[in-house]
Amino acid sequence: MTISRRTFIASSALATTAPLLHAQDSPEASNAKDTNPFPVRYAANIEMWWWKLPFVQRIHAAADNGFDAVEFWPWRGKDLDAIAKTANERGVEIAQFTAWGFVPGMNNPKNHDKFVDEIKASCETAHKLNCKRMTVVAGNDQAGMSQSEMHDHVITALKRVKPIVENEGVMLILEPMNIRVDHKGHCLYGSPEAVHICREVDSPMVKINWDLYHMQISEGDLCGRLRDGFDQVGYIQIADHPGRKEPGTGEIEYGRVFRELNTLGYDGPIGVESGTKEGEAIAVERLRNVKLI
Repeated sequence: MTISRRTFIASSALATTAPLLHAQDSPEASNAKDTNPFPVRYAANIEMWWWKLPFVQRIHAAADNGFDAVEFWPWRGKDLDAIAKTANERGVEIAQFTAWGFVPGMNNPKNHDKFVDEIKASCETAHKLNCKRMTVVAGNDQAGMSQSEMHDHVITALKRVKPIVENEGVMLILEPMNIRVDHKGHCLYGSPEAVHICREVDSPMVKINWDLYHMQISEGDLCGRLRDGFDQVGYIQIADHPGRKEPGTGEIEYGRVFRELNTLGYDGPIGVESGTKEGEAIAVERLRNVKLI
């Protein structure tokens, strides 16, 4: 496979991202906590956090609370210049945004031309925002198609845009959902099929948005599944279950999962795509208090 210079530079940038875990036991630990108060590098989802504020003000709120990265959903309809300016001024990375959502599904070939056009436009947005990753969603069930057929169409769609994102140096991250709680009728859930799709596409710029909230509901065995498919992990998202609130409010032992991610070599930001159970201030404290075990 031929990879462009831009892709190589982008891949190198991902590989040298700040470590997932802070050196908590080192002499420099207290200084590290001054610059980042969290046990891992979180990216606040500013669609769900501080949602009562004007959108750009949410970036300020994230920075004021110690986050050096944020993520959000669709880029269309947002003031991209203001987002880029504010993120740059506050030293906040745009970790990822959504480039292609549920409808129309890329699991139907009639939508593939539109998908290609949208990925091209989204790459331009990613460069404007200095963003390295964009989420894409497979699509809701298509009438008269089996799950296998829909997944084959997803593979075809991703292969069509593979040379585009490799040339542009922007990683597409495919997000499996869960159908038990949030996304009944969606065609892609759990890790095995997502891993299969991305291995078939075979690109360093087409990986998985591995949302541990969805994975817990769909399959459990979070650490084991991560080990099985880690070669296809492009990004991690979290929320606790039940409730889809911040870690510390449900059943997931995130300290154990974060340690596993560190062992596996994940060094990117972790998107906190959750609501807040008792407001953002208490949620921030819960994020700070996750114990790595």
